[in-house]
Amino acid sequence: MWLCGAVRLPDLYHLLKLAHIIGATVLFGTGIGIAFFMLMAHRSRDVAAIAHTATIVVIADAVFTATAVVVQPATGIALAYVAGHSLLDSWIVAAVALYLFVGACWMPVLVFQKRMRDIAVVALRGGGSLPADYDRYFRYWFILGWPAFAAMIAIFWLMIARPQLW
Repeated sequence: MWLCGAVRLPDLYHLLKLAHIIGATVLFGTGIGIAFFMLMAHRSRDVAAIAHTATIVVIADAVFTATAVVVQPATGIALAYVAGHSLLDSWIVAAVALYLFVGACWMPVLVFQKRMRDIAVVALRGGGSLPADYDRYFRYWFILGWPAFAAMIAIFWLMIARPQLW
């Protein structure tokens, strides 16, 4: 570590680790926050609340989740290199596989969120109720969230325990 007056500056490893942890926090926290607010709006059956919440959710995913999706692999690869880990270590391979699985769940969720938003906005402007399509997209959105959530927990465990899996 470099010294700057009496303050020790963090080295590259710790800066990368901090960025990786912040990225994971944003990714996980935004996901849980979005899920909670979308679920609460949905349960209210209030078209205005659903339209507003879904609009904010789409923005939050674009700003926070998408940014973290890019930061995670970039900081993870750099962190592995600086720490001397092989990208072929079993725990890293498993974490990457789960990360790709989460992404495979997230991509359709983005589509469903936008469709739910659009349906709710149209229903709000027309003064009507939500059509069956909205409920179908919500079910798909909700179902895809559970395996993605479980996979994120497993990734956290892999990052902490670093087990030799094979």
